[in-house]
Amino acid sequence: MEGNNDVILKGSVVRVVYRNEESSWTVLELETENELHKVVGVLPLVAAGEMLSLSGRWVEHPNFGVQFKAEYFERHLPVGGDAILRYLSSGIIKGVREATAARIVEKFGDKALEIIENQPHRLTEIKGISPARAKKIAEEYAKQFGLREVIITLGSYGLTPNEGLRCWKKWGSATLEKIKSNPYLLCSSGLHIGFERTDKISQNFGIAPDDPLRLEAGLIYVLRHNMSNGHTCLPADKLISVSSVLLEVGPDKLEKVLDDMFFSFKVREEFLDNRRFIFLNRVYNAERYSAEKIFAMLEFPPESVKNLEERINSIEKRLGISYAKQQRAAIRQALEKGILILTGGPGTGKTTTLRAIITLLEEIGHTVAIAAPTGRAAKRISELTGREAKTIHRLLEVKWDDEETQVFDRNENNPLDADAVIVDELSMVDSMLFESLLRALKTGCRLIMVGDSDQLPAVGAGSVLHDLIESGKLPVVQLTEVFRQAMMSNIVSNAHRIVAGRMPVLNYREGDFFFIQKDSVQDVAQTVLELCLSRIPARYGFTVGDGIQVICPSRKGEIGTREMNIRLQQLINPHTDTRREIVIEGTVFRVDDRVMHIKNNYDISWKKDNGELGQGVFNGDIGILREINKRASTLSVRYDDRVAVYTLEDAQELELAYAVTVHKSQGSEFDAVILPLLNNPPLLCYRNLLYTAVTRAKSLLIIVGGVGTIEKMVANDKKAKRYTGLKHFLSQGEKSAFELSCDIH
Repeated sequence: MEGNNDVILKGSVVRVVYRNEESSWTVLELETENELHKVVGVLPLVAAGEMLSLSGRWVEHPNFGVQFKAEYFERHLPVGGDAILRYLSSGIIKGVREATAARIVEKFGDKALEIIENQPHRLTEIKGISPARAKKIAEEYAKQFGLREVIITLGSYGLTPNEGLRCWKKWGSATLEKIKSNPYLLCSSGLHIGFERTDKISQNFGIAPDDPLRLEAGLIYVLRHNMSNGHTCLPADKLISVSSVLLEVGPDKLEKVLDDMFFSFKVREEFLDNRRFIFLNRVYNAERYSAEKIFAMLEFPPESVKNLEERINSIEKRLGISYAKQQRAAIRQALEKGILILTGGPGTGKTTTLRAIITLLEEIGHTVAIAAPTGRAAKRISELTGREAKTIHRLLEVKWDDEETQVFDRNENNPLDADAVIVDELSMVDSMLFESLLRALKTGCRLIMVGDSDQLPAVGAGSVLHDLIESGKLPVVQLTEVFRQAMMSNIVSNAHRIVAGRMPVLNYREGDFFFIQKDSVQDVAQTVLELCLSRIPARYGFTVGDGIQVICPSRKGEIGTREMNIRLQQLINPHTDTRREIVIEGTVFRVDDRVMHIKNNYDISWKKDNGELGQGVFNGDIGILREINKRASTLSVRYDDRVAVYTLEDAQELELAYAVTVHKSQGSEFDAVILPLLNNPPLLCYRNLLYTAVTRAKSLLIIVGGVGTIEKMVANDKKAKRYTGLKHFLSQGEKSAFELSCDIH
């Protein structure tokens, strides 16, 4: 048995207080030599009467007091008539209840379990147990014995009971046989066990360093790992060279294994610009499908809107505006071609154009669905258009399967009811999500995609917006004219200077864009604190709780989000004897803290101020921690007009949000942004990171740091290279009437 510390607890299970049948999370009472303890943990099928050896640590629950949290355990079958009776009476074996248990123990005494396991036919000696029932009892006992063996055996290799349970659910009684024949199955999808751990476990089975099973698993691991870096595929030569270093095996052997994987359909290959690329099947299918669906939409567009020019003129007259040439072109493309990419920087009229498209679609009777990748982005586009918007996940009705993988109820067999779908912030959409969206569009549905190609790419794998534009196959309208009213903003004008590779003007003495020169990270940090606490609230009225957001390039360092959040919390919301606080995963949370939810969670319940009830909190949502209820083990967070209630487990998806990274801020806007920039790491010193940060500010932007850092960021337009296949698959399609000069400038 292997644990994370030296605390060992041994005793007999008195009773199981609670068990979640799905996760096997268990609360039980354990009797040691001198006292009774409460134990919690993933303890599958543990029953009263069993002897346990537990490894874990003592914890203090805010409501239930001191408990022992078990990380690993060994179980021993009960010994002696009394212990066996408690075990059989617990209901752990289907078909055996208290009365039957009593008769079995009365008949066979200390050998009762041995009889059930090895001589089940003898159970028929007991009145009321037929041969069929005896066989069923033996089968149920064998199932539990099998899971017990899996937990114990895998535990000896360093796997937790929860990981062992996942293996059992996947393979059942064949678990150990499968793992012994190929231990690298452990790092297959759905088990959440990493390659490095699996590689160590494989040593127990004598797997040679150059065994094809190991080499295949290593190649797949490198492909999966690089998906987190944005790549949907890798050049075969790079894949081989990286894997060769990782696995300490010559490239010749890896090339042979890779060829075998291709011919057995475990990976896919494609030649992009005469270079061989390797894809995982799931990602290859996603990008290939997306290209085919787009071509189908282009080939069979919805019916064009009649009298379109007259309709546009009518809207102009009603609203008292005049659309620019590029805006009118975008409106026409959306309603004539049925598919459109609308791009442009701040102040170029994207929102005005989008409102006109939505209005025209509604006037012709179309049902319009509006979506964005994150909750804050959805809220923002909803405010700008005056229509309801959802996250893409909620629009597609996301659910989770048995392997904790997201699936969508909306697909080819159950498409969206919408006649037109508008997706904002397309630069944040990865290849897998884009495919899922396309699968949910019914035949004839219009698709309008809006995004800023100069912003950061998606966190997930793929470069959807870039690939769609670069393919030259789709109608694209890029709005480039900055309207006079917008140019009055120094934020907007400097954003466009940055995109053009020119230094922003830093010596403004009035307006909405300011730069404060500081030459040390200590001075930068101290200035940021002063701006948040007093200078901005005194002059502009914004506060950290209402309008101010610190945005940092990095999480690390003295001016990274981790350190800045701690210092801002201490300054703005310090510890007091009256303010409740709680420690979750090492982070102190206090009532009135600014927090961010960092993962889509569709199960968290909330209540609006008007009494409406609902569920779902999304990645990037920012709120204020309003209540810590230690008795109920819950936290309450206010998000705008609703209050969400968290369990302590769900609360692990919260972070302090006085400071957030540029990546986390994408898709959001804030009244006042403070941007600390000094001596950025080279990997965080590039133009579109600066541009994305600057364009998060609506009314006020203050950069604190060094001119040299800003110069380096502006000069570095080397976007991180992403290997993807979507552009290639789109370029393979036949030229059609839609490959036209619709890229209007």
